[in-house]
Amino acid sequence: MGTQLVVDRPDVAQCILGIDPGLNITGYAVISRDGGNLKLCEAGVVRSRARDTLPQRLKEISDGVREVIAAHPIDSVVIEQLFSHYERPRTAILMGHARGVICLAAAEAGLPITHYEPTRVKKVMTGNGHASKSQMQLAVKLQLSLATVPEPADVADAMAVALTGHYLAGNPLAGC
Repeated sequence: MGTQLVVDRPDVAQCILGIDPGLNITGYAVISRDGGNLKLCEAGVVRSRARDTLPQRLKEISDGVREVIAAHPIDSVVIEQLFSHYERPRTAILMGHARGVICLAAAEAGLPITHYEPTRVKKVMTGNGHASKSQMQLAVKLQLSLATVPEPADVADAMAVALTGHYLAGNPLAGC
């Protein structure tokens, strides 16, 4: 069974925060629906300093996400899921910490959270679950009618995650 995309439904969240979590760089994007059109409200990155302790870095990520949530009338948060396999388990554990503080910030704001695997986001955005970074950036540019491809890739990924959240909202198979 294929994925059915949501085009214009009043029950779909109006303002979505998409997040590409990372311990060093967390990309974020806020998109909203204006009638039948999607528009980018804000996008950027939250950076932590590699020389800081893990708790300091996690606080920086959490504070940055909270600032974004406070600045916009967010209806839902969509977060890119961790890869199911890592060659370096320590990387997966550290990424889990970053995702945890992001989920906590969203939950404390009372926002529903959805998670999608990177291959799912790529499939929705391009039709190819193994699309390249450049293909994803171009898809985001076209779907949000941007003048240029979004940079850095973390921001483009966050935009793609937010768009996927919009397209799959209310789809019971969305998490499959």
